[in-house]
Amino acid sequence: MFSLFCLVFLLMISVNCSQRWEVQYTDMMKCALKGSTVHLSASYKHPNHLNVKDEFWIVNPVKDAEPVNLLNHPNYRGRVQFFRTDGLFFLNLSGVKHEDEGIYCIRILADVDKERFHGYPGIELKVTDLRVEIPEEVVEGQSPVLVCKSTCKLSDKADFTWYKDGEELSEGMNLNHLWLRSVNSEDTGNYSCAARDQKHLPSAALTLSVRYPPRSVRVSVSPSAEVVEGDSVTLICSSDSNPPALNFSWFKENQSSAVGSEQSLIISSFNSSHSGLYYCEAQNQLGFRRSASVSLTSAGVQKTALYAAAGVGAGIVCICIITVVIKLIRKRVTPSGSGRSKPLESPEDAYMSLEPKSRCSEYDTLDNMKRSCENTEHSEDQEAIYYNSNY
Repeated sequence: MFSLFCLVFLLMISVNCSQRWEVQYTDMMKCALKGSTVHLSASYKHPNHLNVKDEFWIVNPVKDAEPVNLLNHPNYRGRVQFFRTDGLFFLNLSGVKHEDEGIYCIRILADVDKERFHGYPGIELKVTDLRVEIPEEVVEGQSPVLVCKSTCKLSDKADFTWYKDGEELSEGMNLNHLWLRSVNSEDTGNYSCAARDQKHLPSAALTLSVRYPPRSVRVSVSPSAEVVEGDSVTLICSSDSNPPALNFSWFKENQSSAVGSEQSLIISSFNSSHSGLYYCEAQNQLGFRRSASVSLTSAGVQKTALYAAAGVGAGIVCICIITVVIKLIRKRVTPSGSGRSKPLESPEDAYMSLEPKSRCSEYDTLDNMKRSCENTEHSEDQEAIYYNSNY
């Protein structure tokens, strides 16, 4: 009798259990990247005496309000799919947006009126973007850490990929942080990250700017470091630095104080006292550095003397040639001792008939040029005197 009682009791428990609705979700919280496709799944049991007429997914159910099938929801149309496999009922939601955040449940309708059920609470969907965080200021030589962050946890085993200026980095693979050891200016660039299984959805790029004191300080001279006296010359100081150098100082060697405090040093009327070696110092918030020296020299005296000598020499040569030509022409047109006039030649013929020495072509100094021309004039005067006395 006791055994029979136990058997009936167990049967009653089994019958009672089969009358319950049961829903089980694979995950109770899901984090999805904006723009990605998310997969939600659930399984359920229904009372044995009922048959399932319809099943679908809903979002944010409201008490005493008939929920809307996501396939017919205007905000989800064309972005959802339902399918069943291995005893699980799936929802695929593509093109995830921040507006898609909410509670997702399954709704089950039986073939008996008013026999319906939805498994609440359902899966909470969170939508996130990836973003890169870097230190506010990074100085050359430091080892900053860049972090790939999201507003929710994508997965316990989420892998990440890092990019610099769009190129994938070999360092920092599979980690949500990137450690840059002893940075320099070459590490400056735009950094982004992405979930390894969704590389097509990277974070926005963030610029890492490595700061450093001035270097490669140099001086340029315009127009030339060899300056004619009275002319203007400009010296320009430039450097490679981050942030850019804003303070400049100019020095002339063997002078204790600075001769300028701007990026450019202008000497408006150059003279020999300005000749010498000049250098500049460039400074930013992180330090300063000086340039190599440049030499300014005066070329005014030498050039002036040369031009003057050339001008005088050219003038004497011209005067000498003109004098000889004129006197030779006079001689040709004067009557000879026989009383007959010699035909007048053209000045060009007279010039071409001159002897090489008469043209002063062998003068190698100004004194020789003067003596030769004087001798030529003296001989011509002697001929004229002789001619007149005979006449």
